[in-house]
Amino acid sequence: MTTAQLPASMKAWVIEEFNTPYRLQELPLPTIDDPNDILIRVEACSYCHTDAIVAAGTITPPKLPFIGCHEFAGKVVALPAGQESCHGYKLGDRVAVSGRGNHVCGKCRECTNSTETLPDPPGYSVYCSLSGIGLGCDRPGGFREYAIVDARQVGQIPEGLSPVDVAPLMCAGLTMYAALVKCDLRPGARVGIMGCGGGLGHLGLQFATKMGFKTTGVDVSPRALQLSRELDTGADIVDATNVTAADARKKMGSEDGWSLPSEMGLDAVLILPDTQKAFDYGVELVRDGGRVVVLSFPLEGYRISSRDLVLRRVRFEGSLIGSNRAMNDMFDFCLKHHVRAKITKYPFAKLNGLVDDYNSGQPGKLVIDMELDG
Repeated sequence: MTTAQLPASMKAWVIEEFNTPYRLQELPLPTIDDPNDILIRVEACSYCHTDAIVAAGTITPPKLPFIGCHEFAGKVVALPAGQESCHGYKLGDRVAVSGRGNHVCGKCRECTNSTETLPDPPGYSVYCSLSGIGLGCDRPGGFREYAIVDARQVGQIPEGLSPVDVAPLMCAGLTMYAALVKCDLRPGARVGIMGCGGGLGHLGLQFATKMGFKTTGVDVSPRALQLSRELDTGADIVDATNVTAADARKKMGSEDGWSLPSEMGLDAVLILPDTQKAFDYGVELVRDGGRVVVLSFPLEGYRISSRDLVLRRVRFEGSLIGSNRAMNDMFDFCLKHHVRAKITKYPFAKLNGLVDDYNSGQPGKLVIDMELDG
């Protein structure tokens, strides 16, 4: 390997048993075994709902012990042997790491002919089924001091954004940005975000309003609703505990000249909570012929009404994350429109405290800043 000055070992937070706190361990420094891989010193790592699912072992549980975190950022400190760069990245470059697209096959239908919005060039797809679920989900992630990452799945951190800024964008931000682009709406269209005060939702509010959409955010948590209103996006924020979907929908469209019940409502709604109640509320907000984009995946799935599907012609589709092309577009958008996550920072030593705060309903994004003293 071509390396900077590196230690022989590192600290890492490890899941030893599901539904138990992480344990801090001293582990050997990982080595580069693939010519597409680089070693980074992790500078920031963000906590996501998927991390909670992985730690609980409720969906495609990884083999234990396991290192989680699928949205992080850091500095390149080692390259494959004999290389001065790897896919354009050099020692010292700061890179952002998304949780998908690790060691793609390059040959499957998805890699060679992706149907994803803003697809990468043929030969690479973050949706390659042979690449597994991704870093922090079925292979070691970012809750450690050093991490091996596939240089093809990362993005250069641009001037104006820090590792702490970009870490929460690597799943939450990229997922929301790509889902909104997928809706293929013109400025002035009406968009709703169910779960607007969470990690994904509050970024979605910013993206949607700054894309020129008339945006409605919906939540039930008082802390999440407060955060949504503090963002100063101009979005209409609805407390779903006090306002029914039918009442909210009646107000959507009248100023545009629509009057029939079938004309009223949102052009598109993004579903972030994983409950049937939130799903039904969001579907009811959509106008006839509108679009519902689902970003959550409860184990029991969702029930879809045939009336909504056939008579109202509501279009349903899912969205998981965005491509590397979408990542770079998102960085440009964030810089131009000053989109940032509302972040609460923690030192590396306080990961379990971060998890406790997440489980108590702390809104926004919770991020480990490796520069903070613990």
